Amino acid sequence: MTGGKPRVGHMKVEEINPYGGEAPKGEQVERMFDSIAHRYDFMNSAMSLGQHKRWRDKALKRALRELEPERPSKILDIATGTGDLAFRLHELEPNARITGIDLSEGMLEEARKKLNLYPPEVKRLIAFGKADSLALPFHHGEFDLVTVAYGVRNFSDLRKGISEMRRILRPGGVLCIIELSTPCGLITKPLYNLYSGKIIPWLGKRVTGDSRAYSYLPESIAACPQREEMGALLYAEGFSHVGWQSLSFGALTYYFAR
Repeated sequence: MTGGKPRVGHMKVEEINPYGGEAPKGEQVERMFDSIAHRYDFMNSAMSLGQHKRWRDKALKRALRELEPERPSKILDIATGTGDLAFRLHELEPNARITGIDLSEGMLEEARKKLNLYPPEVKRLIAFGKADSLALPFHHGEFDLVTVAYGVRNFSDLRKGISEMRRILRPGGVLCIIELSTPCGLITKPLYNLYSGKIIPWLGKRVTGDSRAYSYLPESIAACPQREEMGALLYAEGFSHVGWQSLSFGALTYYFAR
């Protein structure tokens, strides 16, 4: 499904900050993820009711189908967090070189702890490093596949972030965005609003000690372009083939573009 017009009458996602105040969004996002890194994996499982791995696999397998019959040799995972997506990519594409980047050193520490459990031959194929998604330290056309899961909401300039991802993709390369979204159903939407607006912040405060991080979550989801609007933005930034698919009654949407 493609096309569509932007929604109007709501704040831009770039204007939604984790902690408010005058500090740039990038700095606040880095601070937020540093504070919750130790419990991030647990919260992902709890918030998604265990569905996040199923969502991830559907999106990645669709992105890889878009590349067929070629196999990716170089993959970049942006907003890699604790590295779970990068490690799953390795399972799916064991010969590819995979780089995971993130703003948060706390999250990267968790990813490197996991990498240390792997044998040397895997460590040679996977690397993690700190980098800004708005100024990616890579050459034009360097990657066959670029992925970003639950990260575009945190970009301080969404258009620039998408432009950068397109720049580092080779011609015919694929971008895969996995992002939480708002259900539209008459029954599912109010249930989702209750769950995301009340239960998740309550749980986040008790598990991580940072209630604001999990209040920011539903606010940034609501403000982020979704479905047709995100598709239109990807077209506007130069992608010529764009599609998307919503899962779990619209609670998650993944996008693929080339």
